[in-house]
Amino acid sequence: MTTIPVSGEGFRAYDVEVGSGLTSDIAARVTPFLKNQRTLIITDSRVGPLHAGTLSAALEASGITAPVVTLPAGEETKGWDGLKDLTDAMVDAGLDRKDVVIALGGGVIGDLTGFAASVYMRGIDFIQIPTTVLAQVDSSVGGKTAIDHPKGKNLIGAFHQPRLVLCDLDLLKTLPVRDIRCGYAEVIKYGLLGDRAFFDWLEANDQAVLALEPAAIEYAVSRSVEMKAEIVAADEREGGQRALLNLGHTFGHALEAELGFGATLLHGEAVAIGMGMAFRYSARMGLCDQAEADRAVAAIAQAGLPTHMHHIRNAAFAADVLIKHMGHDKKAEGGKLVFVLVKGIGEAFVAKDVPADSIREFLIAEGATA
Repeated sequence: MTTIPVSGEGFRAYDVEVGSGLTSDIAARVTPFLKNQRTLIITDSRVGPLHAGTLSAALEASGITAPVVTLPAGEETKGWDGLKDLTDAMVDAGLDRKDVVIALGGGVIGDLTGFAASVYMRGIDFIQIPTTVLAQVDSSVGGKTAIDHPKGKNLIGAFHQPRLVLCDLDLLKTLPVRDIRCGYAEVIKYGLLGDRAFFDWLEANDQAVLALEPAAIEYAVSRSVEMKAEIVAADEREGGQRALLNLGHTFGHALEAELGFGATLLHGEAVAIGMGMAFRYSARMGLCDQAEADRAVAAIAQAGLPTHMHHIRNAAFAADVLIKHMGHDKKAEGGKLVFVLVKGIGEAFVAKDVPADSIREFLIAEGATA
């Protein structure tokens, strides 16, 4: 097991534990955080039947009341209706300010549970047990919690750090291949934005990571979490360095918003396309060598991920509509577009006030309609 501490000015430190079988002794791991001998396990209709019963039974056997709340699986749950359903369940369970809820699932459940915990009784504690690669390496760490708005992803949210994150690698074994690949997009993102040596390792070991080979997946998850922990410690509220974690996200979120945040384009796939676009746009603007951009895009494609808009089946995009979505992105400042661009592999930077006309020309070159 690898333990990565997350600490920073203004928030309470916590640990991210990465390893196999971490939930087998779940009661011992969460008891230190339970002032009352009860919790509420929040999961979804896909993860719940696989893992929630076992988790709840283990806690109940240790004298901890642990009912399960199961929400519909899918990004559509991460909205106002899902938030209402979850907070209703928390009220019905009689939770008070000393209670802790457990998020058992992927990014949707983690984000929604964390946001509900941040507003319930003005804030209660929560524990993350992420069950996808994407959630383990990204959304479960750092305290960004949110729900989606029809005009943009994660527009309604709060910074609310968890008390503990348990990345049990055994939980990944039930994932479909598509979901593993989506998680890998966030893994390779860390190499592309700030660790060329990690990118080199992933380029050579991507198939081992995708196959969930024990040593490979533990290193990939641990190194990703280490990098995120370092960035969060320096910039919890995304005032500067943390924005680098959004490499590919401005392009990707616009595609997701246009397609309705559904199964047509999963978040990791959107990020993969967005990273390809960020590298190609950077090369187009003379910020990055074309060879570097080509290598980055090839490494993403090598993992079986999409890298261009035309890889999305039966989808067409208008440049001006995508730019409008980008204007609703959280990183936009005063109506000006903000992107994470690159000087090369491992050298990302935040570019503010990117000209909309330049982006429009690029989107048309990428296949969007004028």
